[in-house]
Amino acid sequence: MRMRHLSRTSCYRTSGTVVDLFDNRARIMRRERALRAAPALFLYERAFDDILDRLSGIQRRFESALLIGTPDARWPTQLQQFANHVQPVDPGGGFAERAGGIQTDADLMEFPQGSFGLCVAIGTLETVNDLPGALLKLRYIMRPDSLLIGAVSGGDTLPKLRSAMRAADALAGEAAPRIHPRIEAASLGQLLAAAGFQMPVIDVDRVKVSYRCLGDLIRDLRAMAMTNVLAQRSRKPLTRAALAAAEEQFTGGEPERRTIETFELLHFAAWTPRTGI
Repeated sequence: MRMRHLSRTSCYRTSGTVVDLFDNRARIMRRERALRAAPALFLYERAFDDILDRLSGIQRRFESALLIGTPDARWPTQLQQFANHVQPVDPGGGFAERAGGIQTDADLMEFPQGSFGLCVAIGTLETVNDLPGALLKLRYIMRPDSLLIGAVSGGDTLPKLRSAMRAADALAGEAAPRIHPRIEAASLGQLLAAAGFQMPVIDVDRVKVSYRCLGDLIRDLRAMAMTNVLAQRSRKPLTRAALAAAEEQFTGGEPERRTIETFELLHFAAWTPRTGI
């Protein structure tokens, strides 16, 4: 299944009815499962370290900061070197509680206008059902001349897995929604500008990770809460034959050789206007 980019909204229409693209309940459950099993943090830490480095180059201390996504409970404390007060939020109740925050999502938050001078968002915006609405909400709750900075998965994420799932579907004789749509860099910049943010900057970081087999990749995705939460996903497990076809495609028919998979991170930053909303 080829990933498409998100443009104005993450919803689609079926017979005139608006349907959510992502299953929020499944999304929460994935994060709770990752917490119980000890989350894999290597991609999250890479993104967060990059953000800390960028913030260190800004000659400003923020009064208040909003942290969206807390797979690592230490992040709020680390952000306090740049902000007097840090408010953590996370879609998963366990992650939020462990970080001393609240459970909510970027398109559902209810903070007063102008509450924050800094917003850091890592690994959550790509699976909200109303991304344009979430960015508008962030714009509303941020003060003038405030910084939005974060990272999301980009369009070139998991090409080997996409190919493996196409092989599984070809054997099964039917296609099923198995891979999340991702945001292209150009589309993300356009969405930020449409929400009223200024000077958007998007940087692309492609992370190469080697895997012995498809199962090892799936285990990492589960530990990162990055497995399938599409509302229209198939609830049927892959047959043994389909799984074997996926594995063969993933390894290139050479199970002794490790497969290099790509995770694309889009690092973004943008500012609210200095005056007004």
